[in-house]
Amino acid sequence: MTLSHDLARARRATAVTFALVGATSAVWVVRIPALRDKLGLSEAQVGIEVLAWGLGALAAMQVSTRLMPRFGSHRVLGYSVPASVASLMLLAFAPSFPFLVAGGLVFGSLFGLVDVAANAQASELERACGRPLMGKMHAGWSLGAVLGGAFGAATAAAGLGFTPSVAMAAALAVPIALVVAPRFHASAPAVQDTEGKGASKRLPWVVHLLGALMFCAFLAEGSVADWSSLHLHDTLQVSEAVAALGYPVFELAMLLGRLFCDRVTERFGGRLLLGAAGLLAAAGFAVLTFTDRVFVAFAGLALVGAAVCVVVPLTFSLAGVAGGKRNAQAVARAGMYGYSGLLLGPVAIGFIAEHHSLRISFAVVVVTCLLISIGAVRLPDIRIPDKTTGEDGERPSGETDAPPANADRSPGGGDGATAAVASTGAAASAPTDGGRST
Repeated sequence: MTLSHDLARARRATAVTFALVGATSAVWVVRIPALRDKLGLSEAQVGIEVLAWGLGALAAMQVSTRLMPRFGSHRVLGYSVPASVASLMLLAFAPSFPFLVAGGLVFGSLFGLVDVAANAQASELERACGRPLMGKMHAGWSLGAVLGGAFGAATAAAGLGFTPSVAMAAALAVPIALVVAPRFHASAPAVQDTEGKGASKRLPWVVHLLGALMFCAFLAEGSVADWSSLHLHDTLQVSEAVAALGYPVFELAMLLGRLFCDRVTERFGGRLLLGAAGLLAAAGFAVLTFTDRVFVAFAGLALVGAAVCVVVPLTFSLAGVAGGKRNAQAVARAGMYGYSGLLLGPVAIGFIAEHHSLRISFAVVVVTCLLISIGAVRLPDIRIPDKTTGEDGERPSGETDAPPANADRSPGGGDGATAAVASTGAAASAPTDGGRST
């Protein structure tokens, strides 16, 4: 099998994995009202179940920093993708609240493993192909979320309860997961813990900065997901049906933006794109916050989606490059920061709204989005290592994976941070047709 065929197959498998994760996450979330009715849950118990899922995901992300260097992202995905979609059955058939919480922890843990491993796999594919790919991978997640939500809505319209709806989704997803499981690209040799005993094992400082930017982006996304409909209904006084359209408008803008994310990254560079995304997302939230016209509010939501959609893929991609040989650990660490924002952000928004108003809450998110632009200014000009590739990512025989000569040894450095830094080295590492910032 040629390298180009292997990379193409791995890209398809990784994109499908993102879509599966998005779909399986969405299908049970949109049926939470049916779950509440099935088990007679209180609002607090529903919150505990969602929290259990999130805590399981964060714990697994921490564990993944040890698993992937040893086994490679392709092996972790090979086992965790089928297990993740199959674990939906634990939620579908949970007979009581304690079993539901336990199932949520298991499902969340497997989700966390898949999420980090899939982003690490996408980062490895970017390095192998020498061009941005992360945007389209995350577009797969958005598409999966739309399809999963639509499937859940269709089962609700058909009168199906939580158990048959979620069980049916799992039954459809497991065969797909089994097909893609052996198709991932084999990871590069892992960095052993014994390598360079005297060297610092800390990740480069830029990985933590990227994680902070991801935290801000996930906080913004979570705020829209959890609070935009309530803001439209209570503040703008629109009907529930109209208010429910806000989130789909946001998700559609996210999907469309991610389809073009990689192309725009190649054209303008990741650092510039992150700075612009923060400014535009802040503008969109400002429109949503201060307008009294519903159509203008929808336009603000669409602008937020089109802007913030690039931040998570880009920060995952840049973290993978900055981590060098430790790209899996770097992706996991940035992801932990990001998902903390997804969990904690909406809670903070609700707390502020309880004591002030949703307008004040969204005004805080405006500032959060501006922090993305401020943080982007501090980023070095990180670039995907340039590789002369064929049409489908194949490299001439004999070409190695050696890092660029101008690899950055950032403060707090780590072993092999390959951030190709701006100023002095950016031009040398950025030919006109490849190696652009991601």
